[in-house]
Amino acid sequence: MIIHNLGDENSVLNQFISEIRDTHIQKDAMRFRRNIERIGEILGYEFSKELAYNSKNIETPLGNKSMHLIQDQVVICSILRAGLPLHQGLLNYFDTAENGFISAFRKHEGDEDNFEVIVDYFAAPSLEGKVLVLTDPMLATGRTLENVLEGLKKHGTPKQIHIVSVIGSQLGIDFVKSVFPTDTHLWIAAVDPELNARGYIIPGIGDAGDLAYGEKL
Repeated sequence: MIIHNLGDENSVLNQFISEIRDTHIQKDAMRFRRNIERIGEILGYEFSKELAYNSKNIETPLGNKSMHLIQDQVVICSILRAGLPLHQGLLNYFDTAENGFISAFRKHEGDEDNFEVIVDYFAAPSLEGKVLVLTDPMLATGRTLENVLEGLKKHGTPKQIHIVSVIGSQLGIDFVKSVFPTDTHLWIAAVDPELNARGYIIPGIGDAGDLAYGEKL
C-alpha cells in the first residue's frame, strides 16, 4: 500500500483537522460537516495527481488550447453515515464521478468491547476498469474497510483503489495494508497512535457520525 499522510506537512489542512478535534467547535454540527467536506476537497485534489490524463483541445473566444484532462472514470463509495460530508467534498471536485453507498456498523454484544462489523446495505455501479475511491473518515481498526472490500468483489475489478480517510490509527492502517492490494493508495489527513478498548481512535475526534448528524439510538 502507498500511504500519503498529508498531516506530515504544514498546510491549511491542519486548521481544519484542529477544528474537528476541538470539543468546543464540535458543538457546531454544520461547521463540523463543512470542515470534513473541506478536508475531502484537499485530499481529492491530492489524489487526482495519480489519475490518468489525456489531451483535449479546448476552444476559447480567442483561440485554442490543448489541456490535460482526467481520463479515468471515478467511482466514489462512502460508508454511511459518517462518510457523507467527506463524500460531498470529493464530489465537489469530481463532477462526473459515479457513486456508491455502504451501510456498515459495529455490533457490540451488550457492553462488551469486542464487536463485529455488519454490512447490511450496498449500492454501487459496476467497478470494472474504473478507479474506486473508498471514503471512511475514521480508519480505526480497519475491519469495516476489509468487509467492504469483500462486498465490492461482485461489482467488478477496479483499475485502481484509493482510500480516503480523515484520521486513522496506526494499527488500522497496518491492518488495511495487509488486506488490500499492494498498489492501493491511502490518502489521510492525520494518523493517531492508539485505539481504546472499544476500538475508537485516541485522541481522535469521538464519533464522527454523531458529531455530523446527531446521536443515534
